[in-house]
Amino acid sequence: MTRRLRAIVVAGLASLALVLSACAGLPVSGPVNAGQPVTDDGGQGDVSFVPAGPAPDATPAQIVEGFIAAGSGPRGNWSTAQDFLTDQAREVWKPRAGVTIYESGSRRLTEASEGQITVTIELEATVDATGAYSVAGEGETPFLFQLEQVDGQWRISQAPDGIILDENRFQSVFHNYELMYFDASWSRLVPDTRWFPPSTAVTDIAVALVDGSPTPWLLDAVVTAFSPSVGLAQRSVPERSGVAEVSLGASARGLDQQMLDRMQTQLEESLATAGIVSVDMLVDDQILVAEAVPVARMGIDSRPLVLTEDDFGYLSGTQIESIVGLSDAVLGVDAEFGATAIELNAGRETAAVRNGAGGVVRVRADGTVSEVNSRSGLIAPTIDPFDHIWTVPADAPAAVVAGASDGSFVELAGAWPGATSISAMHVSRDGTRVAALVLDGTQPSVWVAGIVRDERGVPLELGEVKLLAQLPGTGVDVAWLDGKTLAAAGVVGEQGFVVQIPVGGPATQLRAPVDVTTVSGGNQPGAVRLRSEAGNLYVQRGVSWQHQASEIRVLASQQGALN
Repeated sequence: MTRRLRAIVVAGLASLALVLSACAGLPVSGPVNAGQPVTDDGGQGDVSFVPAGPAPDATPAQIVEGFIAAGSGPRGNWSTAQDFLTDQAREVWKPRAGVTIYESGSRRLTEASEGQITVTIELEATVDATGAYSVAGEGETPFLFQLEQVDGQWRISQAPDGIILDENRFQSVFHNYELMYFDASWSRLVPDTRWFPPSTAVTDIAVALVDGSPTPWLLDAVVTAFSPSVGLAQRSVPERSGVAEVSLGASARGLDQQMLDRMQTQLEESLATAGIVSVDMLVDDQILVAEAVPVARMGIDSRPLVLTEDDFGYLSGTQIESIVGLSDAVLGVDAEFGATAIELNAGRETAAVRNGAGGVVRVRADGTVSEVNSRSGLIAPTIDPFDHIWTVPADAPAAVVAGASDGSFVELAGAWPGATSISAMHVSRDGTRVAALVLDGTQPSVWVAGIVRDERGVPLELGEVKLLAQLPGTGVDVAWLDGKTLAAAGVVGEQGFVVQIPVGGPATQLRAPVDVTTVSGGNQPGAVRLRSEAGNLYVQRGVSWQHQASEIRVLASQQGALN
């Protein structure tokens, strides 16, 4: 256990109570770090840093320190940082190559010889040239700087491309934005989080969407209306009174109306995350006629879905509102075999239920019950928008099977390579991604992968795995809160915790009841619900937990209904 993690655990043991309100940061990798609450804008304030340029007669170490500090000033393509470079280095240094994010307070400088300085940091995460965020494992990372004197002043003659920022300052200099892609049916939008400086975000989003591609792990699970033949005519997007002008190449004129409308949709929805209210697509300064297409909005009932001794349905106050047909069918299964996990489909007419014997069954609102899988050791099932019920044994993470409503099933290739066990797995409400809580060697980790489907929506395989967070202690459960945020629950020693994990951003933690067994979400990052081993239901209220109900046997998951 790391020094910082041990301190968090000791503090948690001293302050644990039924309602837990203290807040601490959980790392996406390595030791626990202080974090900011997750908000709709990613928790970033409207902060603009104006770093200082090189001071006269500064030492080599002071020049390197000043150069790193100037990474907080993106104006003029990091013009202040470039002042620390020689003319030749300025010609080749690429500030937009990426961002290295390090643990605050971990930076260390050593000078091997005059004019040669190594900066060593504890790496937390990286952002690549496309704005994609990735967590990093524990370990020190060195960066070499070469300096020489120019007119009697030390300047950097060789520097690593990109900028280096501590974890706290990163979220002030960069903000998170969503590139919007379609699912394979062209009916739902799927967010792909990127990080850009706010001052250039409008252009950066357009460049990444039109001339770029989805992040590699998501690539085969989504589609885009933009093709390599249709690129930006200019890599600058003017904005006037909330209207962005996106200039495209001449080939855009030959596209059919449906494709233009889909392009318009992606641009509008993506640029809206940067405050743009309208988008004009232009070719040779002429506006292309296009209209955004309707897209399905995914949401769930805001009330917890629970099973008690007497009923199954939505909990409102002290009453449970039954689901016509389905509640009686689930209660019938529970009475005969017991129910230990339940997930409801978007249409609210089918439930995936793990029974007391450990098998998984499909329960329909018409009362019919059919076996999906009877393998031993199955974890809680999950159901996708195409009514495939996914199952996997806890000790065989690669053995993921999706069962269709007609009784057929498919074994998904490429499932969770390298995992030794799996505790939880849930498909996103748009059906394009699946998240899992796995044991990666000896450390519980939250992974996500894209789902590759055929034209009928049948899942075929999982794409590249993306590590979202490494958790201390023991992982218990994971759930989707909305289209871009997960919650994971676990225990460190005798301290429970819940982590909110943006898909493509830094995670944050709240202490939680130590005996948490299940986590479920609402319609936004702050809507987290927990069930304890004793059957108590807790609802998140800011940074604390409010007891809502007792004698809850199962806290069920909900797939999103189309709004």
